[in-house]
Amino acid sequence: MTYCVGLKIDRGLVFMSDTRTNAGMDSISTFRKMHVWEEPGERVIVLMSAGNLATTQAVVSLLDERTKAIADRHATLLETPSMYQTVRLVGDTVKEVIASSSPAGEKADSYFNASFILGGQIKGSEPRLFMIYPEGNFIESTDDTPFFQIGETKYGKPIIIRAYEKTMSLAETVKLLLVSFDSTLKSNLSVGLPLDLLFLEKDAFKVGLKKRIAQDDQYYRTISDGWSNALKTAFASLPDFPG
Repeated sequence: MTYCVGLKIDRGLVFMSDTRTNAGMDSISTFRKMHVWEEPGERVIVLMSAGNLATTQAVVSLLDERTKAIADRHATLLETPSMYQTVRLVGDTVKEVIASSSPAGEKADSYFNASFILGGQIKGSEPRLFMIYPEGNFIESTDDTPFFQIGETKYGKPIIIRAYEKTMSLAETVKLLLVSFDSTLKSNLSVGLPLDLLFLEKDAFKVGLKKRIAQDDQYYRTISDGWSNALKTAFASLPDFPG
């Protein structure tokens, strides 16, 4: 399982993902789910993935390979003229990989499925955020839908909905995401540390804050313990049922 969030604020785009792909009594695997393509001063593209690991790795590898293979005349993530063309390219790559991996009769919602969050900014346009479905189609973030989640979404979504404001600072946004992830980690063992965090500031055209948050990260521990204590305090202050 996976949990990834891409969130849009006035200052730019904030991304966070876990790294666990398998969890069992004697089998825990960690893989990076956040991938970045950067042309400083011109563009930054961020892609996060959830779903079948072989499928997501194949999509990322193919996108990356085409940015380096000069003789390959496919459009690349470093050449697309807009974020819309970028998300179309990724969507087409998702369809290509799933079609080549699936046996006859298999569909995108089968074992080979994968979903993605794509965000970034290309010079001359605003930062944009998309969610890409296994079928390769996609939707874009709006003022009514300022964030996207993929993977194990149900535990962390209510927290973001209750506290999100588009005018939040980066520090406030990171705090919000850490609470959302902490709630998910405590509810589902298939989502796990370390977490990857990335901030793309509007019109900077370069990666800003980029950090891996591990189990021993002091700030994460403070947020986790503080959230637990706040819930206990709030629960204790609620009135008893009038029975």
